[in-house]
Amino acid sequence: MFGYRVPAPDEAMLISGGKHGGTGETPFRVVTGHGAFVMPFFRKVRFLTLSMAEAEVSETCVTKQAIALNVRAVIAFKVGNDAESIVNAGQRFLSDQAQMAVLTGRIFAGHLRSIVGSMTVEEIVTERQKLANEVLDGSAAEMAKIGLTIDSLQIQSIDDMKLGYIAAMAAPHNAAIQREAQIAQAAADQAAAEAQQASQRKQAEYARQTAVVQATYKAEVDRAQAEAAQAGPLAQATAQRDVINARTELAQREAELRQQQLVAEIVKPAEAEAAKVRVLASAEAQAMEIQAAAAASNNRVALDRLIIEQLPQIVREAALGLSGAKVTILNGADGLGDVAAGLVGQGMAILESVRAGITAASGSSAAAAGPSISVTPNSTREHVTTA
Repeated sequence: MFGYRVPAPDEAMLISGGKHGGTGETPFRVVTGHGAFVMPFFRKVRFLTLSMAEAEVSETCVTKQAIALNVRAVIAFKVGNDAESIVNAGQRFLSDQAQMAVLTGRIFAGHLRSIVGSMTVEEIVTERQKLANEVLDGSAAEMAKIGLTIDSLQIQSIDDMKLGYIAAMAAPHNAAIQREAQIAQAAADQAAAEAQQASQRKQAEYARQTAVVQATYKAEVDRAQAEAAQAGPLAQATAQRDVINARTELAQREAELRQQQLVAEIVKPAEAEAAKVRVLASAEAQAMEIQAAAAASNNRVALDRLIIEQLPQIVREAALGLSGAKVTILNGADGLGDVAAGLVGQGMAILESVRAGITAASGSSAAAAGPSISVTPNSTREHVTTA
């Protein structure tokens, strides 16, 4: 945009012109970190650097002991970030900003001479940071007036310009250091010699122990070889015996396994079959006994029925036997009835006898298929046969 100006990050933009002034106000406008609109022809813009600068000081100073020393130092400084510092620096260095380093070097040179003059060479040499801090403290107020701040001050070197004072001051320390170095070197040499001797002793001891170990090892090897040579046949026999024992044990285990298999495959099924046969035989025997008892009972019933059916024939045969005999009946019809009744009673007696015989035969042995009865007349006797 026309008339709009923006300063760099390490610059301060100073805008002059217009009405700036009065109590508490700066003589010109200070802009940092952002842009501003500047009216052409009526405002003037200048830029003041805020970056760090460096100044070197090499000054001949006289110490408290009147010994001249050449002191070199480096100062790092910059314009302060506040508006007051920028205004102070702008009013002094805006037209020639390189003068900031020149003026800073002169200010520090004066303070450096003043501080060195209040210290001894020993203090300056051994306490450089104290010298730097006193120079900074002495120049801080004066630097602030011109708008500058100090970042750091480093004392680079201190030289007595070949007078030899610093070297003489360092001589006792050098001698002590050299003496300590020599002592340390001697101690190191002695330690090295002792270490070498110890190493040699260790090597000799190691060689001796190695020889002993080798001899022992050789003796053990020879003894082991001799024992191995002697124990060869014994070991072979032991191994063969172990093999035979193992085979025997294996055969026994196989036989036991086979026996178990036979028991499981043959004996147990045979026992079960035999038990089955015994049970079936017992059942069949009981069934036969029951059938025999039933048959006997049926035979008795059939026999009784047969005898009853034969009873009239028996009486008839008895009567036929009496027909050829000479029988005298004394009491008429009553006597004839008595004879008939006797014949019937004789038939019943024969029937009871036959029943008793059949019962006795069935109790002593197995009965035949069935009884057979035959009656043969012989004079006046009757015969009953059972088969």
